[in-house]
Amino acid sequence: MSKSRKLHHLITQQEAATHSSAPQQQQGTEDEDEIVEEQCHVTFTAFPGGSEAFEMAAKFCYGVKIDLSPSNVAALRCAGEFLEMTEDYSEDNLVSKTERFLSQHVLNSLKDSVKTLKSCDSLIPMAETLGITQRCVDSVVSRASSEDPALFGWPVSDVTTASKQVLWNGIDGAGRRKAGAGHGESWFEDLALLRLPLFKRLILAMKTAELSPEIIETCVMYYAKKYIPGVSRSNRKPLPLPSSSSSTVATEAEQKELLETLVSNLPLQKSSKAATATRFFFGLLRTANILSASEACRDALEKKIGLQLEEATLDDLLVPSYSYLNETLYDVECVERILSYFLESLDARNVTSNEDPAARSPALMLVGKLIDGYLSEIASDANLKPEKFYNFAISLPDEARLFHDGLYRAVDVYLKVPKYRFHWD
Repeated sequence: MSKSRKLHHLITQQEAATHSSAPQQQQGTEDEDEIVEEQCHVTFTAFPGGSEAFEMAAKFCYGVKIDLSPSNVAALRCAGEFLEMTEDYSEDNLVSKTERFLSQHVLNSLKDSVKTLKSCDSLIPMAETLGITQRCVDSVVSRASSEDPALFGWPVSDVTTASKQVLWNGIDGAGRRKAGAGHGESWFEDLALLRLPLFKRLILAMKTAELSPEIIETCVMYYAKKYIPGVSRSNRKPLPLPSSSSSTVATEAEQKELLETLVSNLPLQKSSKAATATRFFFGLLRTANILSASEACRDALEKKIGLQLEEATLDDLLVPSYSYLNETLYDVECVERILSYFLESLDARNVTSNEDPAARSPALMLVGKLIDGYLSEIASDANLKPEKFYNFAISLPDEARLFHDGLYRAVDVYLKVPKYRFHWD
């Protein structure tokens, strides 16, 4: 064990102890054939990287060539430190080899940095002490900032329109997916394997470095898509949360904590890919209601949706009412709040761009049509009170409707419901 100071020292101690006790053992033995040779046993507790890392380090000690990779270099670096395999003890030792591989290969690649960062999950605290975790975080942040956002693998769903596969944002998925999946989505796949504490740390580092909100939002959305049920219509069964022991889907409490954590890390700005993100956020909102997430979590999602409400569909707005306090089939109050956030953001846009508030905004016109359709859908609910229907109908400004056909249709549906619904005070 000429390359490991620690192994050499421990084995030498064991051999010395064995030799010193051997004469006493042989005095009481009548037949030399019955003498059992003592074997040297060295036990390590909490060896970094486990038995696999130890085996590779031991092979290195015997001169066997080992293949370094982004997935095992952190474990071998920690093993080398633990076994004292430094240049002071032997030339071109494991510590120096792994350090060179880290600096020359891993930290020069975004994807490899993410893979090595994932491997650090099971190596804490030694990976922290050696600075491997922080170096990988810094590398990911630095290299992600220079990535082309157009190549990011945004969460997508296979939607068939006229026998043609398209992404959620309507772009042809045939050629675009090939361009994005190989470059952008590949490192997001690895990023989503991080355990939540390390993922939060990486997102915080991205925020501190003032990375593009688009990059941060993509990371959060991809992580949510993988582990939170209901946010992806193409994959309603989430994967188990990444951990060292769990092999089952997260409990309701764990899902709630995960959801609240991810939502709290969403950028406050309007999404650059609003059409893709809006349906995704509605999925998160439905899940937040089911899990009884905090009011702050739901409020953040409603505000986020309100920034881009013109991208929503009627199906998105039909959020079921999960509270016993609501008598209506759909959560009308939720949509009311989302609409108010939209109108607030629209006023802010007009002030920023110095536009005429009385001008007909395309976004406002789209929302006006959307809300009239929503009114027609909820009008048949026998438990919808007249004052609630009326207040919601007049909540839109006059500029939102060029024609009032949709509103008239909603009123007509409402008036045709059974008369027992009308209880005027």
